[in-house]
Amino acid sequence: MELDFERCYRAVDSRDQRFDGWFYTAVTSTGIYCRPSCPAMTPKRANVTFFPSAAAAQRAGFRACKRCRPDAAPGSPEWDMRADLVGRAMRLIGDGVVDREGVPGLATRLGYTERHLNRMLTAELGAGPLALARAQRAQTARILIETTDLGLADIAFAAGFGSVRQFNDTIQEVYAQAPSQLRERRPVARTEAGTINLRLAYRSPLHIPALLDFLEVRALPGVEERSGDTYRRGLNLPHGSATVALTPADRWVSATLRLGDVRDLAPAVARCRRLFDLDADPDAVDATLGADVALSAAIAAEPGVRVPRAVDGFEMAVRAVVGQQVSVAGARTTLIRMLKAAGPDLVGFPAAAVVAELPDSAFGMPASRRQTVRQLAEAVAAGKIDLEPGADREESVARLMELPGIGAWTAGYVAMRAIGDPDVFLPTDLAVRRGAAALGLPSAPKALEKHAERWRPWRSYALIRLWRAS
Repeated sequence: MELDFERCYRAVDSRDQRFDGWFYTAVTSTGIYCRPSCPAMTPKRANVTFFPSAAAAQRAGFRACKRCRPDAAPGSPEWDMRADLVGRAMRLIGDGVVDREGVPGLATRLGYTERHLNRMLTAELGAGPLALARAQRAQTARILIETTDLGLADIAFAAGFGSVRQFNDTIQEVYAQAPSQLRERRPVARTEAGTINLRLAYRSPLHIPALLDFLEVRALPGVEERSGDTYRRGLNLPHGSATVALTPADRWVSATLRLGDVRDLAPAVARCRRLFDLDADPDAVDATLGADVALSAAIAAEPGVRVPRAVDGFEMAVRAVVGQQVSVAGARTTLIRMLKAAGPDLVGFPAAAVVAELPDSAFGMPASRRQTVRQLAEAVAAGKIDLEPGADREESVARLMELPGIGAWTAGYVAMRAIGDPDVFLPTDLAVRRGAAALGLPSAPKALEKHAERWRPWRSYALIRLWRAS
């Protein structure tokens, strides 16, 4: 990735928080790398070099700043937005795929050779998949060291390290301290076993009411709930189930995770960030949409509206199918019936294999739609359709639309909320058309779709605003 020195240096000199996560500042005179907004004295130009990832800075021999914690910066919105190989790989690495399946597993999921994948990631990020995963393991380990009373050997394996020696060497190299010194620096507060408290950083602004209101009206009892400014839900993770409570605050979201297995910390954090769209660049989104006179007043009044995403792609796909041509309340009633049939001990949404085996009585919907849900569940359980953020967006949408009963609206909704496409538009949606009319925009689908071209590549965010306007 090419980083413009002058632009990066100006961001560092002004301590601009908007660039946190976009790049990292390495200071050759101290051997430290920082986030752009680090409050320390601005280094001299001659002593500065810039890296596109924390892993690249670590690979070059720099250690993380203890003051600004660059490893805790928001993720780059570029990797959140892009649909190419590198963007998909970064999302899968963030979800812990390399730790669970190794680089061969990551390459297989992406459909490329390990050699080509390593070459592409190194060219874009200055580090290959192993180095990127290693940087994430170091961050996961630091969180566990500072927020739990787990033994250091247990933390080593929970964070994904192959040995205690590898864990010790990595922490020493990245943080210039031994694991035991990190723990001494921040004494651990006693908490319930398996409970981890941490902060999830984001780029301001974040319109909290829009996010929580959207999730609350669609909340399913037993799976999720909103209480004041706190949103709670269950998670199905690679090694077991978990629950999370998310409370947005200024500049970060406070998260309380209760994990069945601490090895699931990294994927749990990645899914919570995804759910609240915390890696978005709200300034870029609002600048594009605000250029339209019809949206400018709404954006000025409510800056930082995000797209509520999903922690489970299959769950979102089922919600989309059930929600076809019915109200949000009606879809919610049908989904609650399915949940009750799936069993009382669920923590999150039932897995695809479970839904595929539910009796007909569990589906309070027409037979044709019930068959669509079954076929969807069978396809996801068999691995024929990938609905997670690392999926190829075009391929996933095409395979969804091959199923009887799934059309452009349903596939687009899944692409937006489950796969994370920031540029989906649903011109036939009734609420979208009502919102458009309320804002003085054309409400006929073809005319509205044509008008929406000026909102690229952020049409998903325009959708949320039109729904709010309706």
